[in-house]
Amino acid sequence: MRTWKHWGRPCPDVVAATIGPGLAGALLVGVAAAKAYAAGWNVPFYGVNHLGGHLAADVYDHGPLPESVGLLVSGGHTHLLHVRSLGEPIIELGSTVDDAAGEAYDKVARLLGLGYPGGRVLDELARTGDSDAIVFPRGMTGPRDDPYVFSFSGLKTAVARYVEAHPEASQADVAAGFQEAVADVLTAKAVRAATDLGVSTLLIAGGVAANSRLRELAEERCAAAGLTLRVPRPRLCTDNGAMIASFAAHLIAAGATPSPLDAASDPGLPVVKGQVA
Repeated sequence: MRTWKHWGRPCPDVVAATIGPGLAGALLVGVAAAKAYAAGWNVPFYGVNHLGGHLAADVYDHGPLPESVGLLVSGGHTHLLHVRSLGEPIIELGSTVDDAAGEAYDKVARLLGLGYPGGRVLDELARTGDSDAIVFPRGMTGPRDDPYVFSFSGLKTAVARYVEAHPEASQADVAAGFQEAVADVLTAKAVRAATDLGVSTLLIAGGVAANSRLRELAEERCAAAGLTLRVPRPRLCTDNGAMIASFAAHLIAAGATPSPLDAASDPGLPVVKGQVA
């Protein structure tokens, strides 16, 4: 805090930090530091939802967010959401019953020997392959399946079995076929949700939102359905402090009360809970 004043910067009006969900150790350190700053400056502390922050990242590029269907896709989360505004409670329409989309990317990348995390390198490899060469299954897309629920475990298993049975197969084609299956399911369910709810804006956020094929297919399907697509620039799709500041600002503008300084981090904080108050 002395360093802050030494730089000639005024004390902030509030301090906000991710309070969940996430890795327990990282949350403990971040929340403890944020509360210490808030106490030292004698300003309010807001412990906000990490996932809500991903949704709020979009306002940096596109301004105020209208009522939207949100597709939140990251390494540990895949959710379809009804977002009336960032200052109101978020309604979950559906999520994954097993692996998250980003988790499936990491597992398939590891299977192909591409390392971890695998999202970016698998995306780059897929661009050089033929997405029609290998058609992988699309989970939870049957007529009796919940239209807003996801499953990627079966897809991951199908890729593993294919690679085992066809060791000579092009890795680029495997990556392209896998990526096409993920993007197909994500965009189809998201567009359907927006159409069902009569909402004209689809927001895609989270680390997987940086994926080139997901963005491309979402743009095509939104245009065909008459929807406005909003996606943060790639550098704002991954975790960053600006998205947390943005979400906190929206909550404060909506009249949210500060979090107590004894508020505990919550690694399992549900997406529908904007903050810990």
